[in-house]
Amino acid sequence: MSGEKAVFLSGSILRHVIVMTLTGAIGLMTMFVADLADLYYLSLLKNTAVTAAIGFSGVLAFANLSMSLGIGIAAAALVARNLGAGQPDRARDFATSSLSFTLLVSSVYTFMVAIFAPQILQFLGATGEALTLGTSYIRTLTPGFIMFACAVTCAFCLRGLGDSIRAMLVTLLSAIVTLILDPIFIFTFDWGIQGAALAHVVANATALAIGLWGLVGQHRFLKPMKFSGLKRDFPAICTIALPAMLTQLATPFTVAYTTYITAPYGAEAVAGSAIVGRVVPVAFGIIFALSGAVGPIIGQNFGAGNFARVRQALWDGLKFAAVYTMITAGLLFLFRHPIADAFHAAGDTRRVILFFCTWIGVTWAFAGAQFVANAAFNNLGRPKLSTLYNWGKATLGTVPFALIGGSMAGLEGIMTGMGLGSVVFGVVSVIAAARLVSQIQNSPSASVIPTKIGGP
Repeated sequence: MSGEKAVFLSGSILRHVIVMTLTGAIGLMTMFVADLADLYYLSLLKNTAVTAAIGFSGVLAFANLSMSLGIGIAAAALVARNLGAGQPDRARDFATSSLSFTLLVSSVYTFMVAIFAPQILQFLGATGEALTLGTSYIRTLTPGFIMFACAVTCAFCLRGLGDSIRAMLVTLLSAIVTLILDPIFIFTFDWGIQGAALAHVVANATALAIGLWGLVGQHRFLKPMKFSGLKRDFPAICTIALPAMLTQLATPFTVAYTTYITAPYGAEAVAGSAIVGRVVPVAFGIIFALSGAVGPIIGQNFGAGNFARVRQALWDGLKFAAVYTMITAGLLFLFRHPIADAFHAAGDTRRVILFFCTWIGVTWAFAGAQFVANAAFNNLGRPKLSTLYNWGKATLGTVPFALIGGSMAGLEGIMTGMGLGSVVFGVVSVIAAARLVSQIQNSPSASVIPTKIGGP
């Protein structure tokens, strides 16, 4: 039996939000800094095809990350809610079964990507040297997909336990390994884009080792993996994981569509989009971390039936997102030219970077609001709502806005349209999350919800 306790049932909600968010963001942002440095080092090769190849192939890596996050969200929710309900041994079962499920899903995805990489990249618009380099990069990178996916699940289980420090170390140390190995593999060994991929594979192995050390070595929170355990917990995991995976896949869909609609403007435009795609997670890593930070806080208090703290976690998360985004958007504007200069950006590449840093950064306050709303949906037992609003944003909030914006103002119009779509769905999803908390609290069955968490 595990002796783990629910740590978010007392103390300042805002403090929990800040600590969980900052520790999550340190790990995430370091990882994203490593990705940005990766792109920076490759830009020193002064070959636009290399940068474009990273942009195209990044969609596939992002899809793996998104599926991993979906399962991780389920793992964290089930661990946190069962701990909050006073069922630590069931929380341990779900941690083990979630890791088994991750291993299964990521193995299938990795196998399919390795086989069909050229066709997928070509569909996204890659041609010529960018297609050749992108295919080589992805096929070198795929062995790390499985290790990274399992590492993400370990990190989310640690977050469900409230161990934000060890969860942070999973991504932090992985990113440090990437930062060290990237220049060695790319330049010293002269492996170019292949070297960047190999550095990520080694970093993914490091992340998995740290995650297992935290769960097994420190918390002894994993049981032996058995098919019977996965079969028993599969329905409860899938109830959250499948909608959460679909929710997370909305983001790479948006990235893929952005790449697709940008491709006709040429390699420079795709390269600019790729650079923006690496700058965003570094600049807004704290926003990305919000969902994973607020989720366990909501989950444990929902398991304990404390709806006042659930509601407070929702609003404190929103306030945190708004303040952080305003500060960061201002910094992006001030340093827009140095950012473009750092990547030797010219032509349409520079044009995309400058416009984003000037006008679009502020819309991430609303993206952050939707992340917080998603955390509420997933941890209050309504993951399908998270799927609905994320895919609504990825489709209705992206495609028509981008098409209309592109027809009116070209590249700038595409970015403006997508930013406006983010505003609309951020507002709508928060309203829905607030109503959901009230509906569940006022439901006659609210008092018995904790006893029904995750099955027998």
